[in-house]
Amino acid sequence: MTAMQKGIAKNMMATLGVPVYSVSYEINTTAFDALYAKVKGKGVTTSSLLAKAVGHVLKDHQILNARYEEGDTHVYKKAADIGVAVATKGGLVTPVLRNCAETDIYSLSRSWKELVRKAVEKKLTGADMSNAHFYISNLGMFGVEHFNAILPKNAGTILAVSASKPKVVLQKNGLIGVEKFMNVNATCDHRVIQGAELAGFLRDLADFIENNIDEVMY
Repeated sequence: MTAMQKGIAKNMMATLGVPVYSVSYEINTTAFDALYAKVKGKGVTTSSLLAKAVGHVLKDHQILNARYEEGDTHVYKKAADIGVAVATKGGLVTPVLRNCAETDIYSLSRSWKELVRKAVEKKLTGADMSNAHFYISNLGMFGVEHFNAILPKNAGTILAVSASKPKVVLQKNGLIGVEKFMNVNATCDHRVIQGAELAGFLRDLADFIENNIDEVMY
């Protein structure tokens, strides 16, 4: 094993004693997909759009941006610093996008591209990967329909994002049509986040992505 692989294995083992649970939610991605189609030519990435949306919703769900610390303490973060998983040849790394709620989407996308470049070139620093309490793991580009993500060390929540898939639905106009939905599955530390709190966050995240996603552009 490489030094990176050994470090990953050590961190994964450290989470085995954490009492975790998972909750899934289905989100209509029609509006999200339409927005991404408009802005991808301007350098906006799917990862930055997801992180921006999560950061926005975290403002009303601060407990989802907290983690447990020994001594029965909950550590909260004001800023939405979100770790996003990146698969490299050497292993999985989680660079952190800073202040996702307040940073404009174009700056956030530039930061993400720079972090991915550093990840591929094995130039990420400890500072690039530190101090996130909320993480996102996106396997949608592989067509995955559902998966559980392992909660990272010193984290409170990780959101597993699957592929957007077409589904026959009864539309708002009363007609049968085809729309796309993605499954998200959040895993949390139960010492910090209760099931109802997580369910409320996922409900509001779905509402934001389905009905207010254009707000990420402001």
